[in-house]
Amino acid sequence: MKAEDFLREVTAIPGVTGCENQAAAYIAEAFRPLADEVTVTPLNCVIAHKKGPGPKVLICAHLDEIGMMVSRIEKDGCLRMQSVGGVDPRVLPGMRVRVYGKNGLLPGVVGATPPHLLKEADRKSNYTFETLYVDLGMPYERVIEEVRVGDIVCFEARYVELKNGRVATKTADDRACVAIMYRAMQLLQDMKHEADLYFVATCQEEIGSYGALMSGYAVAPDFGVAFDVCHADTPGAPRLSTQKIDSLVASKGPYLHPYLVKKLEDAARENGVKLQIAIDPRGTATDADELSVSRAGVPCVLLSLPIKYMHTNVETLDMRALTEGGRLLAHYLASVKPEWEDELWN
Repeated sequence: MKAEDFLREVTAIPGVTGCENQAAAYIAEAFRPLADEVTVTPLNCVIAHKKGPGPKVLICAHLDEIGMMVSRIEKDGCLRMQSVGGVDPRVLPGMRVRVYGKNGLLPGVVGATPPHLLKEADRKSNYTFETLYVDLGMPYERVIEEVRVGDIVCFEARYVELKNGRVATKTADDRACVAIMYRAMQLLQDMKHEADLYFVATCQEEIGSYGALMSGYAVAPDFGVAFDVCHADTPGAPRLSTQKIDSLVASKGPYLHPYLVKKLEDAARENGVKLQIAIDPRGTATDADELSVSRAGVPCVLLSLPIKYMHTNVETLDMRALTEGGRLLAHYLASVKPEWEDELWN
């Protein structure tokens, strides 16, 4: 399967934090032909082991996505909701959503009081979750038969091919990075590697990177490679906080080991892969933070895929950056040698 086809399919599957089982099952099935063994943990991390005699390397990208959950059912049948992960209520009005009810999927739309019916002061205020609701088009009596407080509300899946190799979809954060791992695993089928490789699609990143912490304890790796998304250049965004959309970004900072970052830069240069550099002078707010402090500590690098419009249903990325990221990861992992463990502290 091409990386783009994998991305199209995996982003369509629901996997809001805490309810990742469907996404985990799909990813596990896709990884199985490319690994020696694949396991799914009790909280839905997917661990694909590709065996090698050398250092143990854990590569991770999270599979969970932001979403909402039903917090109250109004007497007219409309649903109130609250965020799971970082959902900005300002992006929700007019959005089509899916409610995962008692007996299956229910299509809905996010509505709000029309501006014509608001007082002038209210028209100047931003939307909040208290002013929004999901309309299923059903009366209260039908809704309470199908929906319970706590049911998941997910962005509608829509995959849009834009011009110039760009793609817009929900859940590019972070399943586009799972697609990078998938592409690297494909390339490694025809490459020699000494490293003992564990590709992990982690759960619960959007609420605290708990899947990365669990996986660090389960695998006990010698090194770690974490993937996540970062902000691509966008009109009006501060330039110091964004990156060009056309290539991956390697971070430097106290959570990231300089020796491993140098080796990553070497791999990019030797294989003609464009690589941008960013700094994270404190924590990275990614799986790298929790992975690096699991057990007695795991030396890590962080690679980020720039996307536009993060945490919306039109997260936009460059497919060439994704596929080149897979190529870089494959070459980087193939370059890992046992002597890295001694050189790490020189």
